[in-house]
Amino acid sequence: MTPDAGWFDAMPTQGPLVDTFGRVHSDLRLSVTDRCNLRCSYCMPEEGVRFRPRDEILSFEELTVVARVAKSLGVTSVRLTGGEPLVRKGIVDLLSQVAEIGFADLALTTNGTELGRLANGLAGAGLNRVNVSCDSLRPERFAQIRRRGELGVVLDAMDAAEGAGLRPVKVNVVLIAGLNDDEVLDFAAFSRATGRPVRFIEYMPLDADGLWRRELVVAGRDVLARISSRWPLEPVPAGADAAPAERYRFTDGHGEVGVVTSVTRPFCRTCNRLRITADGALRNCLFSDDEPSVRDVLRGGGSDEDVAVMLRRAVWGKRPGHGIDDPDFLRPRRSMSMIGG
Repeated sequence: MTPDAGWFDAMPTQGPLVDTFGRVHSDLRLSVTDRCNLRCSYCMPEEGVRFRPRDEILSFEELTVVARVAKSLGVTSVRLTGGEPLVRKGIVDLLSQVAEIGFADLALTTNGTELGRLANGLAGAGLNRVNVSCDSLRPERFAQIRRRGELGVVLDAMDAAEGAGLRPVKVNVVLIAGLNDDEVLDFAAFSRATGRPVRFIEYMPLDADGLWRRELVVAGRDVLARISSRWPLEPVPAGADAAPAERYRFTDGHGEVGVVTSVTRPFCRTCNRLRITADGALRNCLFSDDEPSVRDVLRGGGSDEDVAVMLRRAVWGKRPGHGIDDPDFLRPRRSMSMIGG
């Protein structure tokens, strides 16, 4: 449900981006493309993908305007996403433009296939860190899940990113029951051996094929129980950034794991995120289909103040939670690659 006009009468016109539940929004997920060079089974169909025409995708200038306005409203952290952001031509130049705005944290999520060759350029342009998606440490299973690409390339890219100073390299693992959940201890051992934090992400209803079912979700609490039965864990004190992952370190000091429990234990009450899709749709929740168009405002001659009002309205109209467990929950019309992670 979209709030009616009267809903916004009490909306603040100054200060940070705050919603009606007191959540202050300081994190912007900026998707730079809906294109991807992989076809991960939990995200995209294997064949028949239809991408947006290039003229519908936000230009570098438009993306920079959105980032600049967000910074003026208190956003301190920006993450570039996709699709696969590193397939966007000129991505290093775009990152440099965003970095010049002066965010406290500038990160990027990638599937790792292009990261090895771009790591030094990205670091030089001002990128602070990367999250690399890697859902299996077994080459054949990696190929089964990703449908394209090679595990070795992604692992080498992690090394290259660390060598370029993009630290920490965090590893994102989407767990699906019966597919790769038998690798939980393997990934925990990987974290212990490399020092790279591993984030286990619950499977969400954002796949393009519509195959998501609740029984395929591997609960974060079960992941932690498996790991702690082998290597004791202790919680890492929560920081001030409202990160979605619950973090745990090994008590012997060798590595860290985390769980993102979007389905079984949502973190909606502390959510501080806004998302801009590659075609300029503004989403106040990953699972919301309310999508006012920043692109249309900018291409219609709108000012920075017009964009600022859009951001404020989006935040002010945010619901208390995503409602996956509500009887009337409807999965989003767009899949993850079209929204931006």
